[in-house]
Amino acid sequence: MKLICIGRNYTEHIAELENEKPDDPVVFLKPDTAILLKKQPFFIPDFSEDVHHEVEILVKINRVGKHIDRKFAHKYYNEIGLGIDFTARDLQSKLKAKGLPWEKAKGFDGAAVVGKWLPKTEFEDVNAIEFSLKKNDNIVQKGNTSHMLWKIDELIEYVSKYFTLKIGDIIFTGTPAGVGKVVANDKLKGFIEDNQLFSITVK
Repeated sequence: MKLICIGRNYTEHIAELENEKPDDPVVFLKPDTAILLKKQPFFIPDFSEDVHHEVEILVKINRVGKHIDRKFAHKYYNEIGLGIDFTARDLQSKLKAKGLPWEKAKGFDGAAVVGKWLPKTEFEDVNAIEFSLKKNDNIVQKGNTSHMLWKIDELIEYVSKYFTLKIGDIIFTGTPAGVGKVVANDKLKGFIEDNQLFSITVK
């Protein structure tokens, strides 16, 4: 099982980090050891002083596929979820400045929150899903999949050119604006519309 993550998929988030708008989806991987265990707190790693939350819609792959045509991509998932791509922003900035990969800043233990899953059939349109993140009961990120530069089916088509998708693989589809630092004792709750899909404490 692999975690396939998409960066820079919302225009306002690209602007807030002062990045360039990409011509193609930005793709990186997290190891499965990055998944935060159920009912466990998120521990800020000792190698970072600036870990950011990035809430994202998740898609779970339900069949094996390679070179998937966009018109068939909807057959490769039947569940939608929500999660957090935790990022050690200070470490990421150092690595980017040297032209080095981001994995240490993105793939460390606990850096991937995977919440509950909802059947795709619950949504009238997967390209119009409202989602949000509350930090200490204040909404800090709010997004809608209609604002994605590359929609879910486009991402499946693109990613499957490079990686064979397998049952259980999870695609993190990118984060909207509003990313920010977490500190000890923060409480993070993620919502798709009115459904709370995760709740974690930061230590």
